[in-house]
Amino acid sequence: MDAFCNSSFWDPNLTLYTDNPDLTPCFQNTVLGWIPCFYLWCILPFYLFYLKCNNRGYIVLSVLSRFKTVFAFLLWCVSWANLFYSFHGITQSRTPPSVYFVTPLIVGITMDQMEDRFRITTFYIYFALILIELILACLKEKPPFFSPVNLDHNPCPELNSGFLSKITFWWFTSMAVQGYKRPLEDKDLWSLNAEDKSDVVVKKLQKEWNKQKHERLQKKDVSYTKNPNNVMNHIADGPGETEILLSSNTEQKEPSFLKALIRTFGPYFLIGSFFKLIQDLLAFVNPQLLRILIGFIKDQSAPLWWGYLIAALMFFSAVLQTIILHQHFQYCFVTGMRLRTGIIGMIYRKSLVITNSAKRSSTVGEIVNLMSVDAQRFMDLTTFLNMLWSAPLQICLALYFLWQSLGPSVLAGVAVMVLLIPLNAVIAMKTRAFQVEQMRYKDSRIKLMNEILSGIKVLKLYAWEPSFADKILEIRKNELRVLKKSAYLNSLSTFTWVSAPFLVALTTFAVYATVDENNILDAEKAFVSLSLFNLLRFPLNMLPQVISSIAQTSVSLKRIQHFLSHDELDPSCVDTKLIAPGYSVTIRNGTFSWAKDLEPALKDINWLVPNGSLVAVVGHVGCGKSSLVSALLGEMEKLHGEVAVKGSVAYVPQLAWIQNATLKDNILFGQPHNEQKYQMVLEACALKQDLEMLPGGDQTEIGEKGINLSGGQRQRVSLARAVFSDTDVYLLDDPLSAVDSHVAKHIFDKVIGPEGALRGKTRILVTHGINFLPQVDHIVVVVDGMISEMGSYQELLQQNRSFAEFLRNYAPDEDIEEDEPTIVEDEEVLLAEDTLSNHIDLADSEPVTNEARKQFLRQLSVISSDGECPSKMSTKRRVCEKKPPEPPLPKKGPPEKLIQAETAETGTVKFTVFWQYMKAVGPIVSLFICFFYCCQNAAAVGANVWLSDWTNEPVVNGTQHNVPMRVGVYGALGLLQGLFVLASSFTLAMGGIRAARSLHAGLLENKLHTPQSFYDTTPTGRIINRFSKDIYVIDEVIPPTILMFLGTFFTSLSTMLVIIASTPLFAVVIIPLAILYFFAQRFYVATSRQLKRLESVSRSPIYSHFSETVTGASVIRAYRREKSFVYISDAKVNDNQKSYYPGIVANRWLGIRVEFVGNCVVFFAALFAVLSRNKLSAGVVGLSVSYALQVTMALNWMVRMSSDLESNIVAVERVKEYSETETEAPWIIEDKRPSENWPDQGEVQFANYSVRYRKGLDLVLKNLSLHVKGGEKVGIVGRTGAGKSSMTLCLFRILEAVEGEIKIDGLRIADIGLHDLRSKLTIIPQDPVLFSGTLRMNLDPFNKYSEEEIWNALELSHLKRFVSAQPAMLDYECSEGGENLSVGQRQLVCLARALLRKTRILVLDEATAAIDLETDDLIQMTIRTQFEDCTVLTIAHRLNTIMDYTRVLVLDKGAIAEFDTPSRLIESKGIFYGMAKDAGLA
Repeated sequence: MDAFCNSSFWDPNLTLYTDNPDLTPCFQNTVLGWIPCFYLWCILPFYLFYLKCNNRGYIVLSVLSRFKTVFAFLLWCVSWANLFYSFHGITQSRTPPSVYFVTPLIVGITMDQMEDRFRITTFYIYFALILIELILACLKEKPPFFSPVNLDHNPCPELNSGFLSKITFWWFTSMAVQGYKRPLEDKDLWSLNAEDKSDVVVKKLQKEWNKQKHERLQKKDVSYTKNPNNVMNHIADGPGETEILLSSNTEQKEPSFLKALIRTFGPYFLIGSFFKLIQDLLAFVNPQLLRILIGFIKDQSAPLWWGYLIAALMFFSAVLQTIILHQHFQYCFVTGMRLRTGIIGMIYRKSLVITNSAKRSSTVGEIVNLMSVDAQRFMDLTTFLNMLWSAPLQICLALYFLWQSLGPSVLAGVAVMVLLIPLNAVIAMKTRAFQVEQMRYKDSRIKLMNEILSGIKVLKLYAWEPSFADKILEIRKNELRVLKKSAYLNSLSTFTWVSAPFLVALTTFAVYATVDENNILDAEKAFVSLSLFNLLRFPLNMLPQVISSIAQTSVSLKRIQHFLSHDELDPSCVDTKLIAPGYSVTIRNGTFSWAKDLEPALKDINWLVPNGSLVAVVGHVGCGKSSLVSALLGEMEKLHGEVAVKGSVAYVPQLAWIQNATLKDNILFGQPHNEQKYQMVLEACALKQDLEMLPGGDQTEIGEKGINLSGGQRQRVSLARAVFSDTDVYLLDDPLSAVDSHVAKHIFDKVIGPEGALRGKTRILVTHGINFLPQVDHIVVVVDGMISEMGSYQELLQQNRSFAEFLRNYAPDEDIEEDEPTIVEDEEVLLAEDTLSNHIDLADSEPVTNEARKQFLRQLSVISSDGECPSKMSTKRRVCEKKPPEPPLPKKGPPEKLIQAETAETGTVKFTVFWQYMKAVGPIVSLFICFFYCCQNAAAVGANVWLSDWTNEPVVNGTQHNVPMRVGVYGALGLLQGLFVLASSFTLAMGGIRAARSLHAGLLENKLHTPQSFYDTTPTGRIINRFSKDIYVIDEVIPPTILMFLGTFFTSLSTMLVIIASTPLFAVVIIPLAILYFFAQRFYVATSRQLKRLESVSRSPIYSHFSETVTGASVIRAYRREKSFVYISDAKVNDNQKSYYPGIVANRWLGIRVEFVGNCVVFFAALFAVLSRNKLSAGVVGLSVSYALQVTMALNWMVRMSSDLESNIVAVERVKEYSETETEAPWIIEDKRPSENWPDQGEVQFANYSVRYRKGLDLVLKNLSLHVKGGEKVGIVGRTGAGKSSMTLCLFRILEAVEGEIKIDGLRIADIGLHDLRSKLTIIPQDPVLFSGTLRMNLDPFNKYSEEEIWNALELSHLKRFVSAQPAMLDYECSEGGENLSVGQRQLVCLARALLRKTRILVLDEATAAIDLETDDLIQMTIRTQFEDCTVLTIAHRLNTIMDYTRVLVLDKGAIAEFDTPSRLIESKGIFYGMAKDAGLA
């Protein structure tokens, strides 16, 4: 080399050991010149390949590219100038060394140097040009000509950002600033990048999965062909066994979903893994630089620029590490996001084609879980998956470097680490067990709470609140007990986590110093080892977590794979092309079953349906009528035979499937709107009147499962959808059973029948309605899955077989129906009545089942809990809640206001909220916690200061003195730190539980004392949310967040103090760094909090849309709408990821900025140490810089924790808000308690009584005055909304008087406690509410009555037979809402409650819709006999029940219209007469 340059290649005296360093000319001309050129030549083939693959169009000649070209040309000229100058030298007979020819030649060809003045000049020009080119290269070019245009109105700026902007995530700054100025909204979010969109991702994954399925199928085929004769035998034996051979084979191996995932997402993920590898290696650079720095401080003769170089290298390596780490995270998180998108899309698409038998094997809830929980697990795993190889790598590297400095003593430290691993594992396992137990308690608490809230009115009427409050508090006590245990465990694990590095360091140093007295612990060894031990802490902790996470994910993988491998429906099993001419539907020799392994549900079906005919399918319950329809839709397994259906199909299922969309969208179902046809359909399906009742007309948002429509309305909407779709064949599965008889007649005449809207189409009608049969063309009678007879009505009657028998069974009063003349006006009135009672007055007669409404509200408010824009939800909420029974008054503005939209918290959290939480924890306890944290950090700093002092101890004869004392004090300080950690985390855990207990108790106490009007205007789900989500946050999220926050805060604080103490100059830099840090933190917190909210609001629609799709899959398939539903689902997923993606980037953005502050701290700590090296000992420098190296992590976590704390502390505010709503009157007023036997007469008096539901509403009862004598029986009647129910509510003081008073036996009820009043009255409410628990609990929650009394009550209420038939008798478990009893039985249970209480006044709110006449008669009879001497007030809907009462009260618009005996009222020909006439009683 020396010959090549004519001078030496490397000269340490010139380069290192001097105050003015320089490189030799030879080194400059070879290494520095050649390296970039070689790099560019190596990269060239790859770049050409890239250009060939990505045809990006032609380059735009922008200003930027022109500048680049000019400077590149100048550079090229400079390089060649150097070569020509060398040739010029030869002509001047001065032969320059060969390097002067080779280097310019290489540099010149590549693109694009010194004793001579010419070479120095060209070098400076060259250098300047390269710098300019570098800066220009970082700017972003315009996209090339003809490149694909991005039509997005709000594209993600990442696409057009330059190189620097990408690695520092600078492009995100605009959103951070915007989020800081005002809360972000949906419209501010950028569109997703194309490669993250659902359709793109799912397409790739689907392709790989199909390959896997294909490979598996090929393997399976091979396994068949091996023994052909075997297969032949099986065919001879019949089909059964082939199937068995098939299934046993498929069970062994499903196609591998993991392979599909790896092939789809692996390559992208590997880029992230590559970054991780570099970052891991870089992590070990700084400890080595620290070693050199400490060496530099000790060596006074070393030139000063060494120190500057070390500080600069430390800074540079830290910055590089930060940038690379965040690139790695970005790749991992984006992979995770795509994984979730892909899995959700695959599951959604699969759920549309899965067979019924497969669907049965997993409930809708389980499938939704696959989508929410299991997909989430994959997403969480990807972030840490690289730790699988990275953790062992880091551990090995760290141990290697430690071995180098401390030798075998390291093994002692490693042993401690290894011993701590099983301890941590045990803690983790115990914690998980506790979690499961606690979840169980939590679920039962929420379930009970949900029941209490949905039955709150009944609890108030019966005065049962205390008994239920005790139950909740009992569950809560157990829940907190488990919480306490897991809190203790958590503080133990915190203790090990904090003390582990210290214990390791202590054992290592102690062993090292005591094994051999010649082992000297100097600063270099001590602090380099400490920083290496700190590096070890993370991988050691992460490894077990990653492994357990992988175990969980593998379970999820199996579940998803199993679901995706289910059988799919065969699209070709129903032929739509070939069909016998003249027929619309044909089945030849069809045998069908619901699953391959089940008995056939339909056997030997031969059936031809002529074009345009109306065919009725009849038969007993469960004989296979609906199966027949399913077979035509291709929903069943066709075992053999042929099915053909001509043209398109419309399907009306037995249980109407209604989407969560507007009523209009439900009817149009994706068809283009046609006003004339639409109005015709509404008219035919009798929906016109309903629309007038609904608050938003046909724009009313229908809740999930059609919750705010009655059963009949749902069925009519489902029918309207079919009529509007205008298809060739109509399959109507019993659409008339859910509607009233007059509506059924209207629908048959206007839609289905020979004169209806569908005349001329082929209609197959499954029905129980006998009166329509004479008008159909053909009747098919199904018996036990076979068609027993077919023909017209007359033919079948003459055959006198099963059909004639069926008629006789089902139509005892058929002849009456035939004769009845149809009076059209009457029917219209009735119809309006029917719909009226369904809507205006959900409190009076409530057809919507309670359970379903609860479900809906629960979901509604879960969606609303995170505070979305309320406008879209308001219609939904408004409809489903009980309306106060008021007459339909002239419209007062929009009816929006019943349910107030929930206010979403925006902006920063007020300090008062923190203060409230501190009060709940206890102010003294809070102070103690902070004090313990201070002590803990003081002890930690003390131990390290002691260590630095130890390392400075002078060495005498190659040994250090006082080693035992040094080790002892070091150990003692460390132990002290551990104890303080334990103390602080214990106290915090205790404080957290105390706060949780008091906040929950306050909330529960208030909610049970809240007046009924609050529940009328607040969705149950919103209250439940306070009890579930917010209490969960207070229980389990806030304490650990505070723990982490305080930990990182004090760590950062102590670091700053240590650095300032060792180099006071550092104080100057702190202010600007703090300002930088503060800004990053404020921008981040505001933006990320809002992004989290948006993300959680947009998440629920994915799952609710999915569960809706699963339940309505057969309808979607029948109408062939799968594609558009997939499209909707994809759009919902994209919306969700649109707010998730900026959330990821926000973390990266913050990380880079905060870690930059941390890196500056490292740089300045090192720099100031170098500057004042004459005053500092090596120990102090080691101490200060090793502390600085730790601070980056702490600063980063501190911001995250403070942002988490701010988002979560809101839960305290929300719970507080609901703990302080206004309450009703006290339950018991001690000095005004009535006597034990009050009321003994049962006399009720209303004096000038007026009442309204809530402030701001009109009066419902106006100046009511009446007197009911003891023992009278009074019937209360009136139109819907006349105020009947309100009267009873006033007696119980559910509504408080505006003016006037009510007296019972002369005592003003307003003066006594609510429970004293309510426990002395009895009500049988209209909808029977039961709670989950034993029957005994439902009858007697306070255990007041003896067994004998209870049985007696059951006997009188006709339940004794049913209860004694149950094995558990009185301990028979009622399910939630009493679902496992029929409605009639539930009503009888309410009667039994009344019989048990047997008070002097009985209020009976007569059940309307739910109850059969038989039960009703039983109840009336019991009341007449058992409550003979009591005052009975009955709200009557069927007038015949009150015709023998003493008096009848007729209410009209909240005032008394008539009040007299029934006979006199009929004579006076007033309102009552009109009602009686309508009912056929007058």
